[in-house]
Amino acid sequence: MVRRSPEFRRLRVYAIDPSLAAQHETVGLNELTLMVPWESNPAIEGVLSPTRMLGPVGNYLEVVDFDPASGCYYAPVDLNETFILAQDGLNPSELNPQFHQQMVYAVAMTTIDQFERALGRSALWAPRQLPDSSVEYVPRLRLYPHALREANAYYNPDKKAVLFGYFQVAANSTDIAPGTTVFTCLSHDVIAHEVTHALLDGLHRRFAESTNPDVLGLHEGFADIVAIFQHFSNPDVLKEQIGRTRGDLEQQNMLAQLAQQFGRATRRGAALRDALGYTDGKGNWQRYKPNPSYLRDADEPHERGAILVAAVFDAFLKMYKSRIVDLLRIASQGSGLLPAGELNADLVNRLADEAAKTSGHVLQMCIRALDYCPPVNVTFGDYLRAIITADTDLYPVDEHNYRTAMMQSFSLFGIRPRAVRNVSLEGLVLQEGSSDLGEAVPPGIVPDLDNEIDRKMAYDRMQENASKVHAWLARPENAKLLQAIGIVSGADGKVPGTVSRKKGRPAFEVHSVRTALRRGNKTNLVPDLVIEITQRRTGYFEPQQQKVADKGKPTAKLNRGDFTFRRGCTLIVNPRTREIRWVARTDKDICDDGELDALRQFLLGSPISMQDAFHGPVAPGRVSNPFAAVHRD
Repeated sequence: MVRRSPEFRRLRVYAIDPSLAAQHETVGLNELTLMVPWESNPAIEGVLSPTRMLGPVGNYLEVVDFDPASGCYYAPVDLNETFILAQDGLNPSELNPQFHQQMVYAVAMTTIDQFERALGRSALWAPRQLPDSSVEYVPRLRLYPHALREANAYYNPDKKAVLFGYFQVAANSTDIAPGTTVFTCLSHDVIAHEVTHALLDGLHRRFAESTNPDVLGLHEGFADIVAIFQHFSNPDVLKEQIGRTRGDLEQQNMLAQLAQQFGRATRRGAALRDALGYTDGKGNWQRYKPNPSYLRDADEPHERGAILVAAVFDAFLKMYKSRIVDLLRIASQGSGLLPAGELNADLVNRLADEAAKTSGHVLQMCIRALDYCPPVNVTFGDYLRAIITADTDLYPVDEHNYRTAMMQSFSLFGIRPRAVRNVSLEGLVLQEGSSDLGEAVPPGIVPDLDNEIDRKMAYDRMQENASKVHAWLARPENAKLLQAIGIVSGADGKVPGTVSRKKGRPAFEVHSVRTALRRGNKTNLVPDLVIEITQRRTGYFEPQQQKVADKGKPTAKLNRGDFTFRRGCTLIVNPRTREIRWVARTDKDICDDGELDALRQFLLGSPISMQDAFHGPVAPGRVSNPFAAVHRD
């Protein structure tokens, strides 16, 4: 008899954060058991068993519990230990560092699983940049549960790690007992949010470059979306909140709130952020009323990200209400008004089931859209088009009008694509490929349609395929194809001298050639290759210096200039026919001086803009390492 590994490992975590246990009405909701994908790998001896003060260590993650402030390592937890396995992991505890390790591992792995299910492939972390400009495969993201003694947590791309902080509640606190130690590694939301930053960096490394007001806002807003919609997979909290709000999730509720304990401990309100509203300058909670002015007045990444979250949650509410209208009609005997008193338990269960199904589909829509975004200079409008196109691609019939809800909610919050004349479902769908464009990949390219493939092998294959696709597209006969997808080939000779070149021709980079194997309608599997292509140009803050450089003699190696201007496209390609199915490209191409000037004005005019979101500013006086800074209290 062949023994097979279990599919899941059951591990207990805090359902939201430890604050639920401090309130009598929510203490019963404090604990959640996650079904964490079971890891086994012969190359890693004793997967999830501690080794060299690391633990757990798996195929995707390694937990390093070193506390620099105390100068000590905490003993690592062994998740393969018999008693720990038998009781679904350690008991949730604020005081046990080993449980802290268990929690960050379990929540991070379930977040990774959400991405893999939506994208149809194994998750890969961003490669490490080496001094010689080459890149190195990163097998595991490091999680440091006690890395900082401050009210902060953030993803560090240099260390390929998430650093969690801890801090004491101030003496004048009225929401949480003064002196209480708050551990960000015990917040389900904080863990999911920061791991999402790492996953997004692995998918789109140029999304860290702040080239317009939406780029960093998308990083922050998307991470919040993933964290918030994972709340709906918690049946106990979901049913309790459905019952408390009588099925009306437009009321303020914990399902829409992010990082409650952290928000109260730092005196920011009932939560750090809320998809339904915000706390004004006087400490009063205000309900979001869809209005384009929110986006016009918001500059800071979290502010803009919050508007994106509000738009997505507003769309979710529309979808949810349309799915429960018959249940409410039956329960109210046709009046639409539920009788006074506590809701029937069966009705609560049915409402919760519809909310869970709807939220699950919304989360999948939002994650899947990442493959349909342009690789650089992404905007909220681009993201909306990606959501609509990705869902149309897999589900041609929009049975519950989910896409209409998304389009309407985004529009009400002022989110509209720049290049779309008519905001309609038909107008939002990306440019479809055609046989006239030609074949985007060479014959014999090998797609990895096996989602169980070793991740290192998948990475190596991706690099190999990217090299092959680059060589194929660089052939002279494919100049017309490049031009059609927004990549300048230099065939017309009108290329500024500041555009990067290789062997005298405008250079382009194939970032990645990823495989996607997704399940569409009628359970059919849809295989695709997702190809990202970019070009770069040196930019100068002084327009006259730009003109001089543009007229200069092109060189293979450009000087650094003041900033880098990029343009590019994402191609969705059928691996069997080798034809392009969808094209997601940036507005204009690398030669467009208007777009170059728009980036120049943005970088010069915004106090929070920077060329690199993780590593620092493009000019003196701007914030260094802002992804860490914007998470700090």
